[in-house]
Formats: sequence, structure tokens, C-alpha cells
Amino acid sequence: MLKIGETSINKLIILFVFDKMESALSERTIVDMCSSSNDWMGYMDCVNIIHKLIDDNFICIVSEDEDTLYAITPDGRETLANFYINIPKSVREEISIFVKKNSARYRNRQECRSDYYQNKDGTYTVVLKILAPAQPILDMKFVVPDRKTANKIYKKWEEKAADVYSVIYENLCD
Repeated sequence: MLKIGETSINKLIILFVFDKMESALSERTIVDMCSSSNDWMGYMDCVNIIHKLIDDNFICIVSEDEDTLYAITPDGRETLANFYINIPKSVREEISIFVKKNSARYRNRQECRSDYYQNKDGTYTVVLKILAPAQPILDMKFVVPDRKTANKIYKKWEEKAADVYSVIYENLCD
């Protein structure tokens, strides 16, 4: 981890993550990548820097819903291009390798949402979504008989969402 207080380096690290991911990212994803899954910066530093990057117009909000998505701005790209060399080479390499290995998983995790709740009659409603920055691609609810089934679907959704969407689309559009 870099020294606490190295705000400019931490800003560049987050901009570098945006650049490597090549997509809009949620705060949860950024924090997980930079502080939970890796030791690039502390949790609180990461959260604070995200808001500083917004204030500095280096990232912007592209979608506000239950999990706001952020994207790097042209000013952010220009700043990164001018100062990325200030990020230690070992950290740049670590970020590049991590993103290459994990980008699909993080994108899928951002796009696929699931939840469930108990109904008055004791059944459970499972809510499944595939989100895109502009609007939801799929929003589906269905009722299952028990909590065990609801929890099983909830846990599998992230992994199975693309397949389910594909089957529904093919069956309805052919």
C-alpha cells in the first residue's frame, strides 16, 4: 500500500483503474478493486478520493440508480496521460494484470443484480436484473415456494444471467 496521504498518487491509481477497465464503474467496484481485493490504498482513502475526483471533474456520474456508475472524463484522461508515470511501475503492472484477470467478473457483478423478499403468504419473490448505464436490459420478478429456493436463485444469478437473458431473447424474438 502507498503511504497514507499520497492523495495525488491515489487519484492517479483510480484513474488508471478506470482506463484499464474501459467502462463505467460503481463505487462498490472501485473500492473493492483498490482496497479490498488489493492493497493499492485504504478503504477510507479510496472513498474520499472518488468524491475528490468528482469535484475535480476527473470522473463523472453516468447513471444514478441503486448503484451509481462513474466514468472517467476527458480531463481525467488528460491528467492520467500527463502524470501516470508518477504511479509506481510495480503498481501499474499489478493493476494491469488484475484487470486483465478480473474485468469480466467485475463488469458482470455490476450489471447483474438479485434480491428476494418474503411475501405475506410465506412464499418468496425473487427480483433479478441486468443493468446497463442507460436503462435496465432485463428486470424480472417471480415467486418461489421457499427461502432456500430464493437464496439459491439469488446466489446463481450473477453466473447465469447472460444465459437466461439469451434464452429469453431467443425464444421471444425468433
